[in-house]
Amino acid sequence: MIALIQRVSQASVTVDNQVIGDINNGLLVFLAIEPEDNEVKAKRLAQRVAGYRIFNDANDKMNLNVKQVGGDILVISQFTLAADTNSGLRPSFSTVAKPELSKHLYQFFVRQLKEQGFSVPTGEFGADMKVALINDGPVTFTLRL
Repeated sequence: MIALIQRVSQASVTVDNQVIGDINNGLLVFLAIEPEDNEVKAKRLAQRVAGYRIFNDANDKMNLNVKQVGGDILVISQFTLAADTNSGLRPSFSTVAKPELSKHLYQFFVRQLKEQGFSVPTGEFGADMKVALINDGPVTFTLRL
């Protein structure tokens, strides 16, 4: 399971020319599911995302997490993060989980964040989405379980 997280001052996702999710201060999370992933990993990754300290404190050090700064979390399914890019000039998607597992664990991950008290707008699983963001920093990390 892979989460690419970005600290943002704004982010939104649009499907069919309609904004379906948006946040101001918080995290934009692109989430990829791999075949061996399960609910235990999804729960652990949700805890890591929520607790990851990438927001600045009063001393300008990355010591605060998204909850401590009152931020929200926008989650977008992003299967291409799990692609095999080790050879050739075209990605292979043989390392990506099947859609049924991916959708289940994506929804489970979102529920885990909501249970922690976050507002969690999302993209639409499997849709062609347009994602807009203002990366604050820029700050971007990849978390992998």
